Amino acid sequence: MRTVLAVAGLAALAWGGYLLAEFALASTRDAWHAGLWFLGGPIAHDAVIAPVVGAAGLVIATRLPTHWRTPVATGAAATGVLVLLAVPLLWHPLGVPENPGLHDRDYPLGLMIALCLVWAAVVAAGLVAGYRRRRT
Repeated sequence: MRTVLAVAGLAALAWGGYLLAEFALASTRDAWHAGLWFLGGPIAHDAVIAPVVGAAGLVIATRLPTHWRTPVATGAAATGVLVLLAVPLLWHPLGVPENPGLHDRDYPLGLMIALCLVWAAVVAAGLVAGYRRRRT
């Protein structure tokens, strides 16, 4: 099974490399933008995101009661993922023709609803964990 998965992964990697080379060779401008995108992500992660997440984890581990640590850490991770996924749609107006049903949504409102649901679940999980801890 490992061999099958390894071969499939290598095939997907080769196909991605082929598509990247085709994209980069088609236009120098696009190649520069792709290169900056590939380099910018890791640099932004290592310079900004990782230190902020590390500091937040330290605060969670030292300031919150034990039964709130896991729900808050999970909620923070879910918040980060949701915001990261929403950034392209919130950053600038879409540069493509309208596609009914796809681009006609209120993305800021959708993000806020999703974040409210995540943090409502965090509060519920923290309260349940606190109740269980007091009962035992």
